[in-house]
Amino acid sequence: MGWIVAVIAAAAAVAAAVRAQNSARAERIAAARAELAERQAKAAEARTAALTDEIRQLARERIPAAALALSHPTAKVPGLREAADVDGGSARLLTEAVQAARTAVVEERGRVDAAARAAMRGTSAKIQSLLNQSQQLLHELQHEYDDPRILQLDFRNELALRRTQATAVLCDAWPGLARQNSPLVEIVLGAQSRVAGYERIKVANHLRDERLALVARAAEPLAIALAEVLANATAYSHPDTDVQVTLQQSGGRGAFLVVDDAGIGMDGDALDRARALLAGPPEVLLTELGDPPQTGFAVVGRLVLQYGFNCHIEDSPFGGMRTILRVPAHLLTVLEDDRSLSALAPKPVRTQASPAVPAPTEQETAPVPQPAGGEAPALPSRRRRAPRPAPARAASVAAPDREQVPRTPEQAGASWAALQQGTLNGRSVAGPPSAPAPDDHDHPDDRDDQGDDQT
Repeated sequence: MGWIVAVIAAAAAVAAAVRAQNSARAERIAAARAELAERQAKAAEARTAALTDEIRQLARERIPAAALALSHPTAKVPGLREAADVDGGSARLLTEAVQAARTAVVEERGRVDAAARAAMRGTSAKIQSLLNQSQQLLHELQHEYDDPRILQLDFRNELALRRTQATAVLCDAWPGLARQNSPLVEIVLGAQSRVAGYERIKVANHLRDERLALVARAAEPLAIALAEVLANATAYSHPDTDVQVTLQQSGGRGAFLVVDDAGIGMDGDALDRARALLAGPPEVLLTELGDPPQTGFAVVGRLVLQYGFNCHIEDSPFGGMRTILRVPAHLLTVLEDDRSLSALAPKPVRTQASPAVPAPTEQETAPVPQPAGGEAPALPSRRRRAPRPAPARAASVAAPDREQVPRTPEQAGASWAALQQGTLNGRSVAGPPSAPAPDDHDHPDDRDDQGDDQT
């Protein structure tokens, strides 16, 4: 009987021990679960805080930087600051938000730019029409009144017309002026007359064919492009320096207009941007041209894209920049011989000196006047004097200079006036000659040389 009680007591003790162990294990499990829940809650709070920080960075930094990078490619767009604390799904959503914002900005900028172009295109057309009417009226006033202020007003009207025309071209409008086939040298003169510093522009004509011309559809666009290049060269160079324009012809490759200035030059970034604009990109937003907008290279790029020119810019040996406009052969033609060129057009510069004209060996006989009656007096026959070496060399050296720098009508008039005054003074001192002598008559060539030397 006693052993039964002992067994029951032992079983009760074992059951109590098991219950105690189970209770302790349940407490440990509950504590572990509570600790795990606490850790998970802290991790969730950390992820929520990190995601909140990323969203804040997205709104304050990443989206504005993405919008800025559209116009400034060198601007950096920041990424996730704490990528480890943001899960993959949230990171993808944040990246998609940046791309969506970029797309929305691009589309909105395109709509705004298109509206601005349309408004400027219509306004430019109206202003250009009014300026053309003003120009016509000024030309009529120049024929009626001799007032230099009318010329100054006409020149300022021409400058305003160029700026309006360039704005219209930048907005994809027609240049607004139709021409016939025009000589290349006259295109250069027309572009020069549209620039404020036109007196500093020196033109050297190295064309093999003086009557080389542009076809009608490309004449005015090339004049606009060259005027923008010249305006840029004169604006960014010292007023005491010259801007050199060289016309060259290169076989089947067309013609080249080389513009050199001694200006301040460009740094690497500015040069790369200028080359990108001159290459003729498909689209240039007005908001990307700065404030105030610098439209010169952008206008040339639009014309390059539309008419097939080529434009390249590089460092100039004169210290500034060299801009090369290439006109392809299919845009060139040759004028007929009956078409006269402008009197202001520079003559082609010859690289080789003109060969000396050989002196004739035959004797020249002076005309014999026939008296009213009686026998004609026998006058001595005139023999051509031997050419003098020094004047011949001087004339051969001076010939290219006279060809390069033609005399103006005022200079020619002053030269002949001085020649006539010198002749009258000499006759008044020497008195009337008794008889004509062979050496008393100046040779016509000598008289022309004297007139040229006095210019």
